[in-house]
Amino acid sequence: MDYDIEFRPSGKKVKVRAGLPVLDAARRAGVPIPTRCGGKMGCLMCKVEAQGEDGKKLSAPKEAELRKLGSLANQGIRLACQAKVEGSVTVTVPEDRLKAAIRKQLEAAKNCDNDDTLW
Repeated sequence: MDYDIEFRPSGKKVKVRAGLPVLDAARRAGVPIPTRCGGKMGCLMCKVEAQGEDGKKLSAPKEAELRKLGSLANQGIRLACQAKVEGSVTVTVPEDRLKAAIRKQLEAAKNCDNDDTLW
C-alpha cells in the first residue's frame, strides 16, 4: 500500500510504500536530512518531528532508538533512519543549527539601524 508523506517546512510531498524509512522518503522527495552514519543510527543527526496523530503513522520506536533519543522520544522526535512510514503522515525536519544561527544573526542585523553590528 502507498502513503503520502509531507515534509515541513519545505512542503514537499512524495508517495511511498509502507515500511519505507522516513530518511529514504526524504531522499526521494529531495528533502535534505543530514546523516553521517548512512542510516545506521550512529550519528543521531537525522532527527525529525511527528506530533500527535502523525506520530502514530510511523512505526513504533524500538528500544535502541528510545535509548538514543532519551527524553526527546516523548516530544515526538524520531530518527528518520529508523521511523518507517505506516500511513499518510506529515513530518517536520528541524532547521540546521548553523543555518538557524546565521539566519538569526542576519535578521538581527536587518532590524538594527547600524549595519556594522553583524561584523
